[in-house]
Amino acid sequence: MNELDLHYPPDACPFCNIAGAFPYTPTTSLENGDGMGNGKGVGKGETLSDCVPSETDADPEKTDPNSFVVLAARDTLAFLDILPMVRGHLLVSTRQHRVKVADMHGDEGRDIGMCFWLPVIARAVCKVTGVTDYNIVQNNGARAAQVVPHVHFHIIPRPETMPEIKNKSWTMFGRGQRDELMDEDGASIAVEMRKALREEIAKIGTSSKL
Repeated sequence: MNELDLHYPPDACPFCNIAGAFPYTPTTSLENGDGMGNGKGVGKGETLSDCVPSETDADPEKTDPNSFVVLAARDTLAFLDILPMVRGHLLVSTRQHRVKVADMHGDEGRDIGMCFWLPVIARAVCKVTGVTDYNIVQNNGARAAQVVPHVHFHIIPRPETMPEIKNKSWTMFGRGQRDELMDEDGASIAVEMRKALREEIAKIGTSSKL
């Protein structure tokens, strides 16, 4: 790894902490694998609806700071950015600790990427925010504005009226100019996002398997 790259060991990574606090809980156990992306098996009762946590399971106080989780799938997590650029700014990450896209395993890339979850989650974000234009941004390494060295995609709605961003350089997708997400707002948005995601899954078919 390049010396300029940021790195946390998994036990200190904030996204790994979220993954540990919000495990994947299919309706039946996996036939081959441990439910954490280590193995290729899919349980007979494992469906897409298993991937959206219930309101009880999505308790944001499971982590410090609070985490507003929308999706807790076998290989993929989605949660609100705690320093959002705009309302509905969502992060989609790998469950396992992968620093860059090149570190991802094949199954993870298929699950998180354009093949499956990103389009479904993007539709949910559009429904909740009422904004149909959005950026999907993914950074690899410190020079590319990656702040948390754990693979994640930003889904950032682009409303007609955007807040003023004083620094318009590439750093806008790194730490940049952000406002802290208030717990009350985060909880409210996450409830709406989970509902919208369940509706999107229902269109696909709740019995559909990963």
